[in-house]
Formats: sequence, structure tokens, C-alpha cells
Amino acid sequence: MLLLTCPNCDLAVEETELAPGGEAHLRRHGPGSSDDQFEEYLFLRDNVKGVHFERWRHAHGCGKWFLAARDTATLEVFGTYSAQTPEPPEHILARIRERKGA
Repeated sequence: MLLLTCPNCDLAVEETELAPGGEAHLRRHGPGSSDDQFEEYLFLRDNVKGVHFERWRHAHGCGKWFLAARDTATLEVFGTYSAQTPEPPEHILARIRERKGA
């Protein structure tokens, strides 16, 4: 079972209390974008085995969105952080680099 800590209400919860929201830190192209930009966003993404940044909503709790960094192969969670963060925080990136070096 995947356990994530909601950074908004500081509760550690099972994934059954959460709603997945897909990949985090994507550049989403809206109205007025070219067909190539939309195709790139919709279809041309990496499906990584390893560290992945994801969006989650604490559906059965505070209802707020947050972001998580986890390994898709091992389910190891490197940390969670606010959905308003434009890029992963340095302390989470440091944990990922530390694990890769091990």
C-alpha cells in the first residue's frame, strides 16, 4: 500500500484516501497552442520506471492538491510538497540523488 503525507493537513494516509491527478510539472498547452504542442503534451511523454513526480488530491480529507516524488518501481516516497511549487524542492532532489548514489 502506498502511504503519502498530505503537506496541507500533515496527515499520513493510504492511497485509497487520495485521488491521482497524473504527472506533475508538465507544461500544459491551452487554447491557441499549435497542434504539435498539443500532441507533445498529450502523447509524447516518458513513461519512466524510477523517480516520478505526481499530482494527488486528498479526496477523503482536506480536499487539497499536493505533489509527490516517488519511485514507480519500489514505491519509495521521497517526499510530498505543495501543489503551488513550480519545481521539486531541493531537499527532495537531494534525497533522490542520495538514493541514486547508494
